[in-house]
Amino acid sequence: MTIPMSDIPVFICAVEARGFSEAGRRLNLSRSSVGRAVARLEAELKVRLFDRTTRHQNVTADGQLFFEHCQRAISEIRSAESAFESGLSKPRGKLRASMPVLFGRMCVAPILRDLARAHSELELELNFSDRKVDLLEEGFDLAIRNGSPGNGAGMRIRRIGHEETMVYAAPAYLQARGEPETVSDLALHDTITYGRSGWVQPWALQHDGAAYKFNPTSRFRFDDLDAIADAAAEGLGLAWLPYWLVRNRLKSGELVRVMHQISPHVSEVWAVWPEGSHLPTRVRSAIDALAAALPKVASPEY
Repeated sequence: MTIPMSDIPVFICAVEARGFSEAGRRLNLSRSSVGRAVARLEAELKVRLFDRTTRHQNVTADGQLFFEHCQRAISEIRSAESAFESGLSKPRGKLRASMPVLFGRMCVAPILRDLARAHSELELELNFSDRKVDLLEEGFDLAIRNGSPGNGAGMRIRRIGHEETMVYAAPAYLQARGEPETVSDLALHDTITYGRSGWVQPWALQHDGAAYKFNPTSRFRFDDLDAIADAAAEGLGLAWLPYWLVRNRLKSGELVRVMHQISPHVSEVWAVWPEGSHLPTRVRSAIDALAAALPKVASPEY
């Protein structure tokens, strides 16, 4: 028996994707190519791995058993790879990392690029997406998440920083309209809000230890934080934004912080990675670099 090893990843993906068409989409293969890979394995193993109809492919009991053996074998290979790599002092190989779009582009990616510049054998494959990716299913080494790290099953997490969200405005707006002094004063001002499909994000505010939720009403509702910051800099109203997004606008004087008596809303930033016996050097180095540098760019230095 000579099992075609190159067909095994295709078979695993077909089981995880619950069908040949979705597996083909994930692997950038045609549905028929996936079917032929499975057929070659069936011919060599002399068992049926999938029951097929014109519209569905369901894994058989033999197929499920073979899938579990394949997973264990791949897990052992990855553990061996990690064990060898963990003995190296320098990060090397491909780092696949997922991160939120704006936060990733402005805060995370520059730190990882600096790490790659310092280590010529490190490759970066960065995914910018605001959805919570499935690290195991989609093959990511690392994910960066704001707020909640998500479901921790099979995952390890580390806090690598925090972000602070506050109210900002253009000096020209404040000169024309005055500065609000209390949470109730906000209702008297123009605001620029984050919203989509009828939903508007409330502003989380704290004053003298008490928490407030302000539900702004505005004719300016955008589903992009950068567009909100642009509109605020143009003097269209008050905006509730993370510090890292407006850092440069604060330095240039385009925006200023409003209501200093209101405490910033703080949310944590997490590194999330698959649980395993060995943490590859490339992943550990990325997490350490982010933990060291991210607080300097994601939150103000007081």
